[in-house]
Amino acid sequence: MDYIQQLKEWLGSERVTTNPTVLEHHSHDESYHTPHLPDVVVFPQTAQEVSEIMKLANEQHIAVTPFGLGSSLEGHAIPYQGGISLDFSLMNQVLEVRPQDFLVRVQPGVTRTQLNKELKKHGLFFSVDPGADATVGGMAATNASGTTSVRYGVMRDQVRDLEVVLADGRIIHTGSMTAKSSSGYHLTGLFVGSEGTLGAFTELTLRVYGIPEATMASRACFPTVQDAVDTVVDILSAGVPVARIELVDERSIRQVNAYKETSYPEYPTLFIEFHGSEQGLAHDIDFAQSIAGEHGCTEFLFETDSKARAQLWDVRHNMAYAFIHKSPGKKMMVTDVCLPFSELAGAVVDAREAIDRSGLDGAILGHVGDGNYHVILMIDLNNPDEIARAEALNAHLVEYALSRGGTCTGEHGVGVGKAKYQRIEHGEALDVMQSLKQALDPKGILNPGKIFGA
Repeated sequence: MDYIQQLKEWLGSERVTTNPTVLEHHSHDESYHTPHLPDVVVFPQTAQEVSEIMKLANEQHIAVTPFGLGSSLEGHAIPYQGGISLDFSLMNQVLEVRPQDFLVRVQPGVTRTQLNKELKKHGLFFSVDPGADATVGGMAATNASGTTSVRYGVMRDQVRDLEVVLADGRIIHTGSMTAKSSSGYHLTGLFVGSEGTLGAFTELTLRVYGIPEATMASRACFPTVQDAVDTVVDILSAGVPVARIELVDERSIRQVNAYKETSYPEYPTLFIEFHGSEQGLAHDIDFAQSIAGEHGCTEFLFETDSKARAQLWDVRHNMAYAFIHKSPGKKMMVTDVCLPFSELAGAVVDAREAIDRSGLDGAILGHVGDGNYHVILMIDLNNPDEIARAEALNAHLVEYALSRGGTCTGEHGVGVGKAKYQRIEHGEALDVMQSLKQALDPKGILNPGKIFGA
């Protein structure tokens, strides 16, 4: 292909490759969706290089799919039309920390762990924790959230400004460093969550926070999932300022016990973390414990020591790995609906019943503090019946959520897996989104097939 040779002449053969192993690595993400090879993988180092790549791709109608670490869960990074996989791993610098403004300026290939290691030197931390050590560019592209969103908000709440390269090669900035602005359209909010379909991020300015004076973590066990979810709703209704509040059902606990050779009580469990002052946290934990007791809590443990807290959270953080390593030959499918708080308990109970009816082995967990829960299924991709049952279960969970004012995805994004639900969820608003896509990417080169389908 002539354009590949042209890219090699510009950037060198080390940063433009058709090596089969590299192509295969960029053909999939962490999802169960079918892989597809790109034609070439390109590793840019500057926004100007990305701009030149975009100009070439736009002129020749070549698909461009941005790639961070490939940790996404709905096929976002799979290049279904081949073309260029644009790998941002070489754009991985923390460019500037501004402690007095509580801001940091970074390149898109910076990972969450890398960023927090740098911020810690300044007594700061970046709040969004999706579980995987994803890149911040990918997290912004999917509007990721995770365990801390109940206190600090989702990715969209943290992004002040984006440097974006558009399909025609133009380089724009979407915001500023100020805490607020009433100037013009809110382009930052538009691009966050656009999944690489409107432009490629080459720089991000992010909001960061001071490391709290004290942190405490708790683990609370309950007789039923209903009791656990009702406790979450009551804790939030009472205004207890929790930083994280996560649900793990008994099936999940059982899987971790088998994987880690531990002996955690196999009951629906809440993992709760509190940030604040020593005095304030003592009151918050007492209040939360009393609320949990009203819902039949059978065990309430809490820890302040950092090592002990890490052990307490061990179940939640090892969940995905516990299922993957104990299910050889199978692929993980993770659902991702989000509902209003008033509908959450009913949704989780319905999900458990739906799993049992399907005959599949599934577990429920999630960031229930913001109404977002997940079902983990391990499925055999060579078994059509198992795939069909898993997809039917996913459809049921989505339809239940949409019928009650929820959304088909709370944090994983649309990709290809949730594209079929976009018309149902958004109605005519989807036409507006498609108009924006057409205006910014008239030739359809940017991550084609994602959000809107093929």
